[in-house]
Amino acid sequence: MEEIRSLKVTNELGMHARAAGKIVELANRYGTRLFLKKDGREIDGSSILSILTLACPKGGEIEARAVGKDAKRFMDELEELFKDKFGETAAGQPSPRRRLLKGFSVSPGIVIGKAHHLAQFKAQVFHRRLLNEEEVESEIDRFKRAVEMAKEQIRKFKSAIPEPVEGYVFVLDTHSMILKDSMLFDSTMQMIRKEKINAGWALEKSVRNIHRLFREVEDDYIGRRMDDVDSVSERVLGNLTGVEPDSLADLKEEVIVVAHTLSPCDIVEINVDYVQGILTDVGGRTSHMAIMSEALEIPVIVGLERASDVILEGDVLIVDGNAGEVIVNPDPDAILSYEEEIKRYANYKSAIDRVRHLPAETLDGHKITIKANIEFIAEAKAALESGAEGIGLYRTEYLYLIRNDFPDEESLFEDYSQIAKTVAPHPVTIRTLDIASDNMISDKEAKREDNPALGLRSIRFCLKEREVFKTQLRAILRASVHGNFKLMFPMISGLEQFLEAKRVLRSVMRSLDREGIEYDKEMPIGILIEIPSAVSISDILAKHADFFSIGTNDLIQYALAIDRDNEHVAGLYEPFHPAVLKMVNQVIESAKKEGIDVSLCGELAGDPLAILILISLGLEEFSMNIGSIPLIKKMIRMLPLREVRQGFKDILQLPTSKRVEDFVLKKANELLPDIFEEDVFRYRTPGTA
Repeated sequence: MEEIRSLKVTNELGMHARAAGKIVELANRYGTRLFLKKDGREIDGSSILSILTLACPKGGEIEARAVGKDAKRFMDELEELFKDKFGETAAGQPSPRRRLLKGFSVSPGIVIGKAHHLAQFKAQVFHRRLLNEEEVESEIDRFKRAVEMAKEQIRKFKSAIPEPVEGYVFVLDTHSMILKDSMLFDSTMQMIRKEKINAGWALEKSVRNIHRLFREVEDDYIGRRMDDVDSVSERVLGNLTGVEPDSLADLKEEVIVVAHTLSPCDIVEINVDYVQGILTDVGGRTSHMAIMSEALEIPVIVGLERASDVILEGDVLIVDGNAGEVIVNPDPDAILSYEEEIKRYANYKSAIDRVRHLPAETLDGHKITIKANIEFIAEAKAALESGAEGIGLYRTEYLYLIRNDFPDEESLFEDYSQIAKTVAPHPVTIRTLDIASDNMISDKEAKREDNPALGLRSIRFCLKEREVFKTQLRAILRASVHGNFKLMFPMISGLEQFLEAKRVLRSVMRSLDREGIEYDKEMPIGILIEIPSAVSISDILAKHADFFSIGTNDLIQYALAIDRDNEHVAGLYEPFHPAVLKMVNQVIESAKKEGIDVSLCGELAGDPLAILILISLGLEEFSMNIGSIPLIKKMIRMLPLREVRQGFKDILQLPTSKRVEDFVLKKANELLPDIFEEDVFRYRTPGTA
């Protein structure tokens, strides 16, 4: 069968490569032989290059001849393709196509707006051999000048840091420290001299070596540190090559920023009056960029992979920071639907914000204590403003990870004193160093561990590196007079280990006594219960501890042998697993028997469903991600505790996670119908502990 038609080219750009590609794609799909004729010359329509040789502009006519059994159907569709201008707009650009992108939510909220690309021209570095010592010294001087320029740029950023992120100025201090770090600065200069190569090439080699050093360490902190190294090195490379980075400071209209990645310096430059949201291809929830951008209180989604490729400048976007989703060029119905969703979310936020400073007290008068998990001093103020009644987990690893050696006592004392004063009179539960030896090993020649999660880490590392441990304990004890501290040892697996940690603490106390240095002699000493062996002997440990805090994140992973960050098995990570619930209950009962306090600081603390189970088991203190506090407070204030405990009395008898979740959902609907009407689970922010 043969079909012949005359077709008019109506798109702005004429028969260009994209249009030709669509014609060939259509012909291949139908299996039809296609011939195109213009000005008496006929070409093979299955060849993009042949079609391009026709050079047919807008308004030109082409005779199309199709041969094959579906020639008519093919020609009908080809004609529609021509009439549709090959999917192009009047400006010649491809017409908007609806796409759904998924990433990781960093900051909640919903916004509809236009995309703006942050132009990020990566410095192009080429290998160049230096011919003599004069060129070597000249290249070293050039590198030093680029580093000094970077230091001055960071100083300017610090002086102009906007109020929402001013508490995170220490991140810029970190960048300044990295610029001076021997692994970056000295290594690059040595490479220039030794290998006689240009500064840019030497710097890139130094950065690759740092990446290689930490590649096998599965630790969020290291990933965060590498983000900073990359950001700093890119700034120096830009200075070496004269590449001027794009700035977000000069925006004049409201936009949603789209970028491959953003550095903390980019966040500092953001004009909060014009940036509605942030989308990046790469990054994690724990990067410095993510932590700082969350303080801006705009929707932020990272890890979108190809957003900067897929999204075009000016595209209309729906950014759902609650679900971690982006709709590119939504249809009118989707826009209307999300405009309603924005109103619902605003009502939800208003409702929970009204109760954040009220006590978390149940309808029948039982007081529940809600605290916050934090890592940086800057988060303490935000925690208190969100309604936290103290800090239930202060992670102390940061100061150890921003430098190439161990922090001294005064640096630690200054940090701990500041957190104590900021939170006082509320308590701060400060956790001693919890990190793997791969990250902090004092013996630089030591063999790296194959499985750091089960190796020399946390309290094990501290008991091996006694001087490091004692330095931290001295700083904590000295700072304890400035506030209300509770000290907690992580990853305790047995009684002897806990007693040994307490012996080290007592020896530090004696040294402070001899020096006449004041400290809180009554500071409570507790255990972070996060290993199954500690659960099994919690009755024994409770006789020697002043309090327990249950760290469910690690406890669940160790109990179920599941790495929740491993995509292949993450689906098996079951917080409602009956074994997990029974472990939590066992710890609670052991603490009650000995009359010591017990709290929970894992992600379960901020889960609206889990909170029902946990208070039914008798927990009365929780520490959670800052964003979860207002919602959990609202829920508790709506609950009759006596009714919850009666309704959940058989929860530990359920045999599977699914049965537990179904049971809790049913009970939650009965106890909190208003919460479910607000569709609260769409908005909850996952905690981090």
